[in-house]
Amino acid sequence: MSYDRSMPEPTVVLAGGGPFTASDDLDRRLLVGRSGRVAVVPTADAFENPRLLVDDATAWAQRIGIEAVPVMALTRPDARREDLVALVQSCDAVWLVGDSPIHLRTVMKDTPLWGAITSVLDRDGLVVAVAGSAAAICDPMTDPRGGAFTFGLGLTGGMAAITETETWAPEQLMRARHLAGDSVTVELPTGAALIRTGHEGAVSWETVGDAVVHGTLPG
Repeated sequence: MSYDRSMPEPTVVLAGGGPFTASDDLDRRLLVGRSGRVAVVPTADAFENPRLLVDDATAWAQRIGIEAVPVMALTRPDARREDLVALVQSCDAVWLVGDSPIHLRTVMKDTPLWGAITSVLDRDGLVVAVAGSAAAICDPMTDPRGGAFTFGLGLTGGMAAITETETWAPEQLMRARHLAGDSVTVELPTGAALIRTGHEGAVSWETVGDAVVHGTLPG
């Protein structure tokens, strides 16, 4: 189904990789009709250099004409901070970026900040998760340490995302699909995305780029 941004609807995007560098055209399309105020949450890069992602987000925001709002929730106590919750509540779009799905899940699960992020969708907002962060918001969640699956945050339940698949060996992908069993799996190389639009009971999906879906996506 084609993706119509004429009227904003709750939208979740799983992106394969390349945050703020690989998908400017798609990002502009996703943000049509929205305020242009985007919360950038680099939690999943807490052990790397999350400020580099914020710098990339600032340059990206200037290119596409929006405002990037850094939300530096790097630890679980951060996810309970009222000021960070308020930052997310002031936005109608959220970008979750960084490569450690396990850390993102550990920080966010059952916290006020995660509640604020999911409530963006209640306001017909947009949540975009890139690379490891995309894996984390699914349930089951892909564990990049070996391709096995574990509990995720469940924003998109009943499916798993395998991201940056251009970096996976064919035998690794085959093993991951085998371990997924009957779960729907989505392979997302950098530049590819899966978009879920609409309210519960009236959901549509769109694949972008070289996304590959194994199984039937939940309605």
